Amino acid sequence: MIDAAVIHIVDDDASFRSAICRLLKISGYEVADYESATCFLRSIADAKPGCLLLDVQMPSLGGLQLQEELAKLSQHWPIIFMTGHSDLPTGVRAIKAGAEDFLAKPVSRDTLLEAIERALVHSAGIRESRDQLNSLRSLISTLTPREAEVFALMVRGKLNKQIAHVLGTSERTVKAHRHMVMQKLQVQSFAEAVSVAERVGMLPRSFVGRGEACS
Repeated sequence: MIDAAVIHIVDDDASFRSAICRLLKISGYEVADYESATCFLRSIADAKPGCLLLDVQMPSLGGLQLQEELAKLSQHWPIIFMTGHSDLPTGVRAIKAGAEDFLAKPVSRDTLLEAIERALVHSAGIRESRDQLNSLRSLISTLTPREAEVFALMVRGKLNKQIAHVLGTSERTVKAHRHMVMQKLQVQSFAEAVSVAERVGMLPRSFVGRGEACS
């Protein structure tokens, strides 16, 4: 079980919410429930991140509409839809929009718990990747404009003399800039520098495995 994750239940059926709340609390989860999508949106600013169990059909604002609103707010919580009126087009639409799962009511205990755990694990992986990417971008932002130019050219396999020619400087200066780039990006090899460039979108994946170019 993923620690510190809250399961948010959004469903206009009070008896269903109550039953799911009991099940999840017994299973060790912290739970919050809401009688409507509007109530959830009013509370989201203070809500602890977690997984959203969302009914499809609700008065005023339905589940798919709430999913759209959360996307606009850049709230990327994992969503599991639960519905008593399941249909394939709705399920496909929800999954294409990023939902983790689409379950038909009544849902069994094991199916629900497995779906929640799977969603939380997947979400944690995405969040970790996003954090790592932000960290790399932060490191790149510490480069001076000239170091950034050297970085962009070196990871494309340009030799020091080629970089010096392009930038109108000396090879010695280029070597000094490369050294600072490696230090600031906290990498030990050319391959690691290329990997950083790929991960932040500066290079296509086809650059993987290319040899080091220095002199």
